[in-house]
Amino acid sequence: MSGQALGLALSVFLACAVEAIEALTIVLAVGATRSWRSALGGTALAVIVLAGAILILGPKLTSLPIDTLRLVVGGLLLVFGLQWLRKAILRAAGLISLHDEDRIYRDETTAAASAGGFDDAFDGYSFAIAFKGVFLEGLEVAFIALTFGANQHRLGLAAAAAVAAVLLVAAIGVAVRAPLSRAPENAMKFSVGVMLTSFGIFWGSEGAGADWPGGDAALLVLVPVVLAFSLLLVRLFRRPAVDRTVPST
Repeated sequence: MSGQALGLALSVFLACAVEAIEALTIVLAVGATRSWRSALGGTALAVIVLAGAILILGPKLTSLPIDTLRLVVGGLLLVFGLQWLRKAILRAAGLISLHDEDRIYRDETTAAASAGGFDDAFDGYSFAIAFKGVFLEGLEVAFIALTFGANQHRLGLAAAAAVAAVLLVAAIGVAVRAPLSRAPENAMKFSVGVMLTSFGIFWGSEGAGADWPGGDAALLVLVPVVLAFSLLLVRLFRRPAVDRTVPST
């Protein structure tokens, strides 16, 4: 497997794992609080709709001219990656709170418990919340898998990485029946932001007609440069630690 293919698979796997963890938290909350049957039904419908969208859009993306495809995909990945990276940098610098699956789970269970209209046969609330959560998080999974896979004509590899990530998270979720709060989600998001941004710069530039020295090997330099710059921003933006020492009297 080439370095670019390995980077593709790793980026898709990590990004999809993050989105799957967030979707799992929502499904667990409404399932445990109200109705597992309805929550799983909403999840299944969301997966079916997403699979249909991927089957329709995948071939259309790969049919685009390669330069157009790289320019479009590179631009989308750059915008998408910079959004992830911006939040990751702000979290690492302490300017916004870290993503907390336990807190999100508590909020979702509180909302589910306070919602009325519970029905043992079919709970519309559980179905709707599970569908919305899985569908919205799944859209990001589909976007990442499609753009990475289509640009390199490796939809199979991207799809396999996405499915592997989702199945792994789902299997762990079924086993522990609790949010995966111990997963290093914030570090994973930081890594994904760096990877998406790096690939976006690389492919977007190629689509615009630029030639990278060394071809695909330029990614081995570009990714560390983006990472180093991101860590520098964390250092520059980091809030100074509060001095909690008691002054001597």
